[in-house]
Amino acid sequence: QVQLMESGGGSVQAGGSLRLSCSYAGVAFRMGWFRQAPGKEREGVAVYTAIAQTNYANSVKGRFTISKDSAKMTLYLQMNSLLPEDTAMYYCAADDRSPGALGLEDDLFTYWGQGTQVTVSS
Repeated sequence: QVQLMESGGGSVQAGGSLRLSCSYAGVAFRMGWFRQAPGKEREGVAVYTAIAQTNYANSVKGRFTISKDSAKMTLYLQMNSLLPEDTAMYYCAADDRSPGALGLEDDLFTYWGQGTQVTVSS
């Protein structure tokens, strides 16, 4: 019942910035960004709850910012000071059952976008 579409990925040199966008339709109490690099497990990057609480993976704290524009029905991930280890496919996800959860685990996120590739070169 929730449709998601990511955009904004691309290639950037280390130290650069990108802003990812996720357009959504439907009820999404809690949303998040996840990423997966080849050969690696999918990991939670940031979560945005129904009451605008946020949580970040330690690896991106201070560099990434998750936000939402409800009027535009769009979730954002501003990524600054990008590092080569940030290279991954980034996915937007939505959870319509646990509005206040702050965990970065992906098990409660049942709606997923197709992903947008982020590549950071040295």
